Amino acid sequence: MSVSYYNLPMKIPFFSWLFLIPICSLFVNFPVFVVSGQCRGDQRSYLLDMKKNLKFDTTGSTKLVHWTESTDCCSWEGVTCNGGLVVGLNLANESISDGLDNSSSLFCLQYLQNLNLADNELVDSPIPPEFGNLTNLRYLNLSYASFGGQIPIEISRLTRLVSLDLSAFSICMLKLENPDLASLVHNLTSLTELYLDGVNISSQGNEWCQAVSSSLPNLRVLSMIGCNLQGPPDSSLLKLHSLSIISLDGNNFSAPVPEFFSYFRNLTSLCLSNCGLNGQFPKKIFQIPTLQTIDLSSNEILGSLPEFHPNGSLQSLVLSGTSFSGALPDSIGNLKRLSKIDLSGCNFSGSIPNSMANLTQLVHLDLSSNSFTRSILNSMANLTQLVHLDLSSNSFTGSILNSIANLPQFVHLDLSLNRFTGSMPNSMTNLTRLFVLCISSNSFTGSIPNFMANLTQLVDFDMSSNSFIGPIPSFNMAKNLDMIDLSDNHLTGQFTFTHWKELPSLVFLNLSNNKLSGQIHEFSNSSFPVEWLDLSRNYLEGPIPTSIGKLQYLKILYLSSNNFNGSFQLNVFQLTNLIELDLSDNGLLIEYNGTNSSLSPFSFIESLRLASLKLKTFPSFLRNQTSLLYLDLSRNQIHGEIPNWIWELDLTHLNLSYNYLEGPLLNLSSLGIIDLRSNQFQGQLPTPLPSCSYLDLSWNNFSSVIPAGFGNSLSYTKFLSLSSNKLNGHIPEAICNATSLKILNLSNNSLSGTIPHCLIAMSETLKVLNLRRNNLTGKISDVFPSNCGLRTLSLNRNLLEGMVPNSLANCINLELLDIGNNRIQDEFPCHLKDISSLRVLILRSNKFYGSVGCGGLNATWLILQIVDLASNNFSGKLSIKSIANSKAMIANNEVQSELNYLHFVASAETFFTVGSNTPSEITEAYYQDEIAIFIKGLERELKKIPTIFTSIDLSCNNLDGPIPEEIEVLKSLYGLNLSHNAFTSRIPPSLGKLSKLESLDLSSNKLTGGIPMQLADSLNFLSVLNLSFNQLVGPIPYIKQFATFSEDSYEGNKGLCGQPLKAECGSADRRPPAPFEDIHLKSGPLIDWNYLCVELGFVLGFGMVIGPLVLWKRWRIRYYKHADDIFFRIFPQLYLRWEKNHQVQRHRIRMQRH
Repeated sequence: MSVSYYNLPMKIPFFSWLFLIPICSLFVNFPVFVVSGQCRGDQRSYLLDMKKNLKFDTTGSTKLVHWTESTDCCSWEGVTCNGGLVVGLNLANESISDGLDNSSSLFCLQYLQNLNLADNELVDSPIPPEFGNLTNLRYLNLSYASFGGQIPIEISRLTRLVSLDLSAFSICMLKLENPDLASLVHNLTSLTELYLDGVNISSQGNEWCQAVSSSLPNLRVLSMIGCNLQGPPDSSLLKLHSLSIISLDGNNFSAPVPEFFSYFRNLTSLCLSNCGLNGQFPKKIFQIPTLQTIDLSSNEILGSLPEFHPNGSLQSLVLSGTSFSGALPDSIGNLKRLSKIDLSGCNFSGSIPNSMANLTQLVHLDLSSNSFTRSILNSMANLTQLVHLDLSSNSFTGSILNSIANLPQFVHLDLSLNRFTGSMPNSMTNLTRLFVLCISSNSFTGSIPNFMANLTQLVDFDMSSNSFIGPIPSFNMAKNLDMIDLSDNHLTGQFTFTHWKELPSLVFLNLSNNKLSGQIHEFSNSSFPVEWLDLSRNYLEGPIPTSIGKLQYLKILYLSSNNFNGSFQLNVFQLTNLIELDLSDNGLLIEYNGTNSSLSPFSFIESLRLASLKLKTFPSFLRNQTSLLYLDLSRNQIHGEIPNWIWELDLTHLNLSYNYLEGPLLNLSSLGIIDLRSNQFQGQLPTPLPSCSYLDLSWNNFSSVIPAGFGNSLSYTKFLSLSSNKLNGHIPEAICNATSLKILNLSNNSLSGTIPHCLIAMSETLKVLNLRRNNLTGKISDVFPSNCGLRTLSLNRNLLEGMVPNSLANCINLELLDIGNNRIQDEFPCHLKDISSLRVLILRSNKFYGSVGCGGLNATWLILQIVDLASNNFSGKLSIKSIANSKAMIANNEVQSELNYLHFVASAETFFTVGSNTPSEITEAYYQDEIAIFIKGLERELKKIPTIFTSIDLSCNNLDGPIPEEIEVLKSLYGLNLSHNAFTSRIPPSLGKLSKLESLDLSSNKLTGGIPMQLADSLNFLSVLNLSFNQLVGPIPYIKQFATFSEDSYEGNKGLCGQPLKAECGSADRRPPAPFEDIHLKSGPLIDWNYLCVELGFVLGFGMVIGPLVLWKRWRIRYYKHADDIFFRIFPQLYLRWEKNHQVQRHRIRMQRH
């Protein structure tokens, strides 16, 4: 546009200039006002007609709603004019709906250069081909406007386009099939920006890359996120010399990252998240000088970070959810422009380099879910711009809160699941902008100070699983709090609802597993907004206040494992929104006094747990619970048969275990999770439906054979336990049709015949196979697959023979191998020495022969913790290092402090009920390994195997030679039994270094010399000692623990004297006597009598212990419940160490289940 100016004289007085300036400005601006401010009549008509035919929400519109005939259309919001012509139209986010008519006056605006209809709701209507008539368009944005169907070929007529954005919400909406991408862009040679996010293009790499590179030579921005692109990108993209931004997230390349990406000299942004990329990542890409943003998240890419050059351009580094590993290079401190680092969910390790303190522009730092160690950043004070810090799920140590508390910009702080220590400093009050504070699962101590109430912006507050003490602080100033989790601490005091009444936004409150006590008093604030309330596992007592039943927003209520008592009137509750209720493990008397007992007090309840409440019948109000999915009535006193109406509920999870239910079970309904263990069901095994994914019928009285077609009904079953019944007959071959099985437990029955070959072959997917205590015969088939995934193989107490299969070596994840008490004849199984995960090896009471171990100086199994080779025919000299010099048996090892019990979590894969998209919670899918071992001379069933428990039993073999001095390295050993062998020479004094030893049996050998004083002086935890029937001489060191043992510990040693023996020590006895002949060589019947005593003791012990467990249910329940208590009384050290780490371990296991 040209502007006319008046001719002014060359010389004008100064004041005349001042007078003329505003006049000239009027003349200069006048023609502009005319051109821009007065739109042509036809343009106004087109716009008003378009508005008239558009359907839009007037409450959501900020532009169209203000268009009126009384004002100039060029002044309307969203309209841009040039010379009275409409050249720009921006109707983004105007709540336009119901599509765009082909005859719309929009397409009459022939002078349009810029059109934006993004973010509207055009309800899958097709893009009108009339867009092709707007040939002057340079910028077209139809993104996220809910258009659907095929993109019309007419778009290709817009040859002047510089920027085209047709992005959609998902590939279900827009597509490019006919025409395809090549046809669409063929004529759009001026394009510099192309956005097709969410458009279904379905093209191979060479196709779409060539289509773009051959037609769009000036392209700077290429964004094709989630376009269903296949195969790796093609190198033809290198023709696009100006390419600066590449966004290809959410496609399926299934290939390594192409190295040619490093050749783009102008590349500033590379986003390839969630693309199925794999292989090694080319480090050169990190070193592109212009690169500012890189996002490789959610891929299976391997690699490590390179050395970064000084003054790099990188501003955002996102590698989350990849397999990058190694340490962070010190040169990362060179990237001084970095504002975002997200390395979460990778495999990085080592410490954080101090050079990161140079990253003063850092705003977002996420290092969560890696293996970083040691303390974090010595110079945290430099990171003054940091707003988001997530260090969760690492192994950071030290005190961090003091340095963090001086960074006032923090909005998000997550330090959970680490090993941080220290208390809450007063300087935490500086974090006034804090929105999220999560420091759960650490070792923080002290009280929670009241100044937390000063953090007025706080919304999420999680201090769970620490060691905080004292009362719950006041949060009365933090009005925005909607989540508080203080569970798993040592907080004391009473719980009162008035404590929380000033928090109007509080939705989630978890105070479980603390030491809260006293009664919960009635309260009046029924408008309290809490939706989730968890007070379980405390010491709360008295009646449950009826006021809780008036919390109108409550959805989740957990009150289990307290001391609540008295009557609990369900009909008093008015919790119409309640979804989950857990009252288990209290002294409550559940009552419902409604006029119609079949009516439900809860309209929408989905999960109801009433375990261990002494219920004697099924609550009748359950009949009409149409929303109920999860029902737990376990550990009650319910007798009789299961009523038919239970099977008519739409349950996905039913737990009736540990009751007195009886009668036959003919059929099971279409439940996904069924737990009926430990009842009195009898007769024929019921046939489950294919929808069942978890079935536990153990500890009942089923006495039939396993039906031949039983496995055909287990298509989706992952957990099956039929143990401890009276099942007989063969294991049917059809059980191998249960191809989804992870855990199979048929132990403690009377099954006979051979183990089906196909069952062994299933160990590719089968993780646990427990067939112990049956009458199975034949050999163990040598058909373990090459990719065997078996973790537990338990075949103890059968009649199996043959050899240990060679193919068992394929089970490289095996942790427990128990083939004791069979008839297997073989040498020591050295072919299994590469199974590095093995923890338990039991070969007891077979016919193994030859030497023990595999030779060499290094341990065969590095984490082996239980070795039982007793009652075989092993011979020769013993080398401890060759079998038991493992990390689990030496001192100060991390393996012992990190684990809890040997187990397998069957719910590692989420259990889904067939036909439902809702996962079913199964707390019982946690399979606990169990074994029988001899502890302190008695056989005991270990229902749980602590990972810190270690023992070696080589008794009743033919081992000879001296006990090796190298045994001293086993400083974490709890039990050692070398009895009934032919060991000679002296007892090595180095045994005194086994300071944790609680049971030592060296009886019935040929040991000579005296009892070393080191044993008596150092074995302070020893509770069982047996040195009988050797050739020991000299005085007994009657001090410390040795002063507690009876004469039975020393009998059969004629040369011993002093207490507790009757033989007194004379002066001659104080000198080492000459060797004398082995008493066992002269008393042949003696060994026979010992064996006979062992057998008689076993029969008597089995009858006294196992008999009541099988025949008397109440004793069985009581025995199982107190198994841990008995075990830890036997091994008090184990209890001390277990208690120390129990809190954090329990929290982590709970998180795995969720």
